[in-house]
Amino acid sequence: MAKAPNLHSISPLRFQKLKKIREEEIRKAAAAPLPKVFPVNALSAALHPDRQYGIITAVKSWDANCKSFTFSPDTSRGTTQFAWFQAGAYICVFLAFDGMTLTRPYSISSSPRETLNGGTCTITVKRVPGGLASNFMLDHWKTGDQVTLSGPLGEFVYLPIRDAGTVIGLAGGSGITPFHAFAKSIVEEDEDFNLILFYGSRTEKDILFKEDFDLYQKASDKIKVVHVLSDEDKEGYEHGFITADLIARYAPEQYSVFMCGPAGMYKFLDQELGKLHLEQKWIRHELQGEVHNASAQPDYPANHAKVPDTVQITVRICGNVQTLQASSSDTVLQSLEKNGIAAPAHCRSGECGWCRSRLVSGEVFCPKQMEHRRAADADYHYFHPCCSFPMSDLEIEIAPEKG
Repeated sequence: MAKAPNLHSISPLRFQKLKKIREEEIRKAAAAPLPKVFPVNALSAALHPDRQYGIITAVKSWDANCKSFTFSPDTSRGTTQFAWFQAGAYICVFLAFDGMTLTRPYSISSSPRETLNGGTCTITVKRVPGGLASNFMLDHWKTGDQVTLSGPLGEFVYLPIRDAGTVIGLAGGSGITPFHAFAKSIVEEDEDFNLILFYGSRTEKDILFKEDFDLYQKASDKIKVVHVLSDEDKEGYEHGFITADLIARYAPEQYSVFMCGPAGMYKFLDQELGKLHLEQKWIRHELQGEVHNASAQPDYPANHAKVPDTVQITVRICGNVQTLQASSSDTVLQSLEKNGIAAPAHCRSGECGWCRSRLVSGEVFCPKQMEHRRAADADYHYFHPCCSFPMSDLEIEIAPEKG
C-alpha cells in the first residue's frame, strides 16, 4: 500500500497551477443560471428553521398542573415537516397574550423517529406558581390551536465520542421529559447506550410516563428505571432522595451522568455526586431555566440593599428607542417581554447567548451559576438579559427578534 504523503513532501509550487485549472473548468462549464436555492442552504433551512408552525392535535392531562401537548405541522402556514432533532433537544414556544410577547424552552419528550415518521412533536408543561407562560398554556391551549415554535436546540444529547457507554440519568418532576425521548430512541435503535434512570417523585401518582417506561424496560435490556419516592414508602420503589449511595448500588464502573430537574435538585445532587469522586467531564446538566428573586441568590451583592423597586430601561433596537418602567425583581428579558418587546431568547439560562445584548449604561446583577458570558463580552459590556437583573436605570441595545 502506498504511503500517504505528509505536509513536508508536498511542493507548494503545485498549488500555483490551481488558478489556471479552475479558470479552465469555469470556461468549459455550461452557461446555466445559478440555482435559486443551493442544496446546502436548503438542508440548513430544513434542519435549523427560525420558526416552525404547528397545530395542537392531542392533549394528555397528567393532572390539573401538568399536560403533554402534541403538535402536527401546520401546512397552512408553510410547515410541512418538523425539523429533525436528536433525543434530548428542546424547542422554544413563542406566545403573545395580554400585550406580552414571551418565549419558553421545553424539552422534546417525543422521539426523533416520531417526528420523521409520524410528523408529530410533543412537549410536557408543568405549572409554575405565578408562571405567565405555563399558566397560559395549561389553562388555554386546546386541540386545534395554532402554535409557533423554534427549531430544535440544545446540547443535552448523547455523543459516543464524549460520553460513556452507560448513562446514569437523574431526573426530577418534569425533568423526566428528555429521558423519555432517550429511552424511546434506545428502543427504536436510534440511540445506542445503556440508560440507568433515577426518577425522583413525591408519590407514585406524581410519576410521569410510568406506563411508557415500564414498556421500554420490557422492550430493551439497555434500560433500567429506578423510581424514588420522597413522600411515600411503597413496595417496588426506592424511598427518600436520590443519593450517592443509591447511585453506587446500581452504577457500573464507568458511566456518564445526565441531570435534568429543578435548581434545588441540582444543588443537592451536585453535592452527592462529589462523594462519588467523578471527573467533571462525565457530568452533564440540562439548562435549569429562569432564575427568580435576585435578592435571594447567595451571591447577591450585600452593598445593593437599596436597589430601587422600579427602574427605567431605555431600549434601542436598530435605531428605534423605547423607554419602559421595570421591576428590579424581574430579569431584563422578563421586563422586555412584559412590555410587549419581542426580544431574542432561547435557553433563558444564560448559556446559549441568543439574547446577547449591549449594556450601554447602568448596572446589572447576574447570579454566578448563570454566568456563561465570554470574558471578552464582559470586558466590552455585553450581557445576557435572560439572567441579568437591573440594579439601576439602564440603557441597552438589543438585536431585533427574527421570525
